[in-house]
Amino acid sequence: MNTDPIADLLTRIRNAFKAQQEYTIVPYSKIKMDIVQILEKKGFIEGSKLIQDKKFKDIKILLPRNKSALTLTRVSKPGRRVFKKSEEIMSSLNGLGIYIVSTSKGVMTGEDAKADKIGGEILCEVY
Repeated sequence: MNTDPIADLLTRIRNAFKAQQEYTIVPYSKIKMDIVQILEKKGFIEGSKLIQDKKFKDIKILLPRNKSALTLTRVSKPGRRVFKKSEEIMSSLNGLGIYIVSTSKGVMTGEDAKADKIGGEILCEVY
């Protein structure tokens, strides 16, 4: 049992990237799928695919081959949640990275949350 499924997702991606694997497989949840779709849309990963067994669902994440470094950092943790108002959300590395934010309207990037003037929990930083 994972006590922090988002940290587990980020760790699996980070470890597979460092081991130069083509893909990694993580157990499915809606929030993980939302995070993976944002990473795919922003170009940090090549793609994703939902794999369904008879009982369980998994997410297959295709990792990039051309990137030199991929940094995934968990910001809000189960023991210390980090919430920000929309005007407090800054850009990551002067626009080179992104924050992924859980808002009342779903999981989105920090830029989108700031544009929609919605605050929320800062889940992770990717650059």
